Formats: sequence, C-alpha cells, structure tokens
Amino acid sequence: MIDNSGAAVVAQRCGLRANSWRGLTVVIAITVLMGLTQATAAWSEQGPTETVKGTVSELLYILKELKDPSRSEARRWEIEQVIRHHVHYEDMAKRSLGASWGQLSDVARREYVGLFVQLLRDALANRMVEYSGERISYLSEQRKHPFAQVKTRLVGEKVDTFIDFRLVSQDGRWLVYDAVMDGGSLVASYHAQFASIIRDASCAQLIERIKEKTLVVKLFEKSGS
Repeated sequence: MIDNSGAAVVAQRCGLRANSWRGLTVVIAITVLMGLTQATAAWSEQGPTETVKGTVSELLYILKELKDPSRSEARRWEIEQVIRHHVHYEDMAKRSLGASWGQLSDVARREYVGLFVQLLRDALANRMVEYSGERISYLSEQRKHPFAQVKTRLVGEKVDTFIDFRLVSQDGRWLVYDAVMDGGSLVASYHAQFASIIRDASCAQLIERIKEKTLVVKLFEKSGS
C-alpha cells in the first residue's frame, strides 16, 4: 500500500486541503489512465501493413545492433520476443503439424509449440545473417475479415522476390500466421518436412529431433523441393 501521508503534508504546506489533495490525486490518476488508454487504442488500431512494417523494422534493428557473432545468443532471444509479440505462432505450429496435432496430449502440445517457436527463431536468425541491405517495398494490402494479406517486394543486388505476409486479427491485434515467397508458403514448407519425418518415424521422434536441434528447416523453402 502506498503511504500518501508525506505527500499530504507537503500539500498542506502548499496551502492545499486534504480534500483538494485527494481531488488532485484523482485527476492525475484519470489523466494517466486516459493517456495509457489512448496509447493502447492507437497500438490496437495498427493495421496489417503497419504491423508488418513494424515487425520488419524491429528485426532489422536487432540485426544491426546485435550483428556481432559473439552476441548470437542475445540476437536469438530478441528475435524470439518479436515472434511472440507479432506472430500467431500457436496457429503456425498447429497447422505445420497437420492431422498429427490431434494425436498429442495437452502437455505434448504445449511442449511442441514452445519448441516450434525456438525452431522458427533459429531459422529466422540464420536467414537474417544473410541480409545485405536489401530494400523492401510495401505494394498493397487486402482485407477479408478477420484475415489480411500484405504484398511486399524484396530487392537487392542478389535478390528480387515477392513476399506476401498473411495476417489474422485477434483481440484487436494483427498477427502474422504465414508468409509466402514466390508461391512457396512457410507453413506448407514446415508441414511437408514434418509430415515426412512423422511418416518415416513418429510424431514423438519429430519432437525429439526439434528438441535436440538436429532438425534444420530452411525458411521459405517450397514444399516438395
């Protein structure tokens, strides 16, 4: 509990009555609350394109600030925070596993989702290291509630490709749930590779391989390639 006795004494010395002090405190509290509410509203009203732009900017900032190989652990940690805040990773994990999701217990699902985030984080970290100043252009935005798609183009000395970011609105926020590069879906790529392992071994073996970090998945690799 906050002790306002000292503040009340100061108020009295400044010629304020106790009631006036309480009133002032209420006004300040309401003002702060309004400011927080307005900031939250502005954040929640961020559109799909702004969400993608913000996410990309955060990732590039991390790459710039933590590019040194000695800071790889910090870089991965920061990338994971971006994923947890801007990516619908639970949905991605579920759809990447496909029908096998129904075979997992609640405990196994939670473990798998956590491992999937790590897998996505490491794949993204490795891909980001290859970044060499390519420019990204935001071409268009399409919405069909509760989904949206933001079309972009990545251009550099060695690359000229289109990336479509797919998002879903959840609790007033836009979250990325898939990305498509030149027709190749990220989720489809994961699903194809996961399904191959499960078919040859088992879902439990897939989880073990992810846990042991022996499974390497390339971002934006087309299904079946």
